[in-house]
Amino acid sequence: MTRDRGEGVAIREPENATGQDPRRWGGVFRTKSVEQSIKDTDEPDSKLRKDLTAWDLTVFGVAVVIGAGIFTLTARTAGNVAGPSVSLAFVFAAIACGLTALCYAEFASTVPVAGSAYTFSYATFGELVAWIIGWDLILEFALATSVVAKGWSQYLGEVMGTAPILHIGSVSFDWGAVLLIAVLGVLLATGTKVSSRVSAVAVAIKLAVIALVLIVGLTYFKSENLTPYIPPSQPGEAGDGLRQSLFSFLTGGGHSTFGWYGLLAAASLVFFAFIGFDVVATTAEETKNPQKAVPRGILGSLLIVTVLYVAVSLVLTGMVSYTELSGDNATLATAFAIHGDTWVKNIISIGALAGLTTVVMVMFLGQTRVLFAMSRDGLMPRKLAHTGKFGTPVRITAIVGVICAVLAGFVDFGTLEEMVNIGTLFAFVLVSVGVLILRRTRPELPRGFRVPLVPLVPILGVLACLWLMLNLSVETWLRFIVWMAVGFVIYFAYSRRHSVLRNTPAE
Repeated sequence: MTRDRGEGVAIREPENATGQDPRRWGGVFRTKSVEQSIKDTDEPDSKLRKDLTAWDLTVFGVAVVIGAGIFTLTARTAGNVAGPSVSLAFVFAAIACGLTALCYAEFASTVPVAGSAYTFSYATFGELVAWIIGWDLILEFALATSVVAKGWSQYLGEVMGTAPILHIGSVSFDWGAVLLIAVLGVLLATGTKVSSRVSAVAVAIKLAVIALVLIVGLTYFKSENLTPYIPPSQPGEAGDGLRQSLFSFLTGGGHSTFGWYGLLAAASLVFFAFIGFDVVATTAEETKNPQKAVPRGILGSLLIVTVLYVAVSLVLTGMVSYTELSGDNATLATAFAIHGDTWVKNIISIGALAGLTTVVMVMFLGQTRVLFAMSRDGLMPRKLAHTGKFGTPVRITAIVGVICAVLAGFVDFGTLEEMVNIGTLFAFVLVSVGVLILRRTRPELPRGFRVPLVPLVPILGVLACLWLMLNLSVETWLRFIVWMAVGFVIYFAYSRRHSVLRNTPAE
């Protein structure tokens, strides 16, 4: 059913999937219509500037995805979890991402509004689920920004010859990571078009470095290093107890280091390398022709990075035995250092600095846009949605910058990076299901892009993401449950009472 907002604006209140009136639950399942979401983008005090094109979005997508995955995660996963089969793990993760990327593309072309999965969920599942996914995305982007900033600082140390760490008594302060976040915060507050230009330069640098890696790496390639492609399973600290995958725990596998359990666990780990293409969807409101540009940006960037990931992982594991990449400090540069090519190692370090800079910047951007959308809806303080003279949410950018700087400067994350994966996969599941719901409830909506083979593709996307979630560690699941519980408390204590949709007077 629909109700009039009082200003001639219709607010759609469909029944939920079980046929119950959403008001029965105090309005927590009340949906925000697509029309109202689009109308809100014209509010003068919280209006984002439309500067971006399909090319800008593709650059953003490649900028954020090509980074931590190639320069740090590939070597560590090969040496500690999967061996040479890490290349197959990338394929598994790419399939799951591809299925959900199609769903993101349809949603972003239908609801070209900031907030990505949060906004999509508000239009399909209702306010409570939208809050949950928004809270989940806050976890994803904040941790990703901080974790990758620390990785950037590691490479800065290699270039400088000394770690950018300041020891204050028993406390270690990573000033390199904090400096990066501070500079990017100022850049993002200035405008997304400027950020896109900086990303384009950085993307060109790191693609040139990756080309060098492939060319020089092939000169050391030995096919025997790829044997056994899937190493035999063995016990290891990373795959025992609460650190084993949930699937391994439930099936009694005992551990998930190497073997088939290791390969499946690796697919869930390297999924971290693909995180970011969904950030393209958060910029839909700032895009000139979102119906066409956003799908092209999402799908184009995902295709490019998948090819590069598989190529680099094959060359890397063909250069040296995977056993020489074990440990927590192995990177792409390690394989070249083993062969004595220190000049390549130094170039890789410089390329990694450029690559990880753009990853941090686009994750930072995604975090601010999700909080912006939630603030505009009243689920976070409304004052935060104010945009300055540059057409950007300066207040939110400053707050996010301070929080991420503190996390990156003082916190040792360890296995917390897996939290980014489970949060993202959970968002992907809801987006895939949401496509099916919106097709049924609003079939008349204009869609700039349509997912093919519905309902097959969204269902496969859901199953693929749930499968990857099952292969994350037990401790990651426990932390995720705690984070969600905290989110429920905040929603019922603050957000539900301050929701703009809930407090809109109706005739």
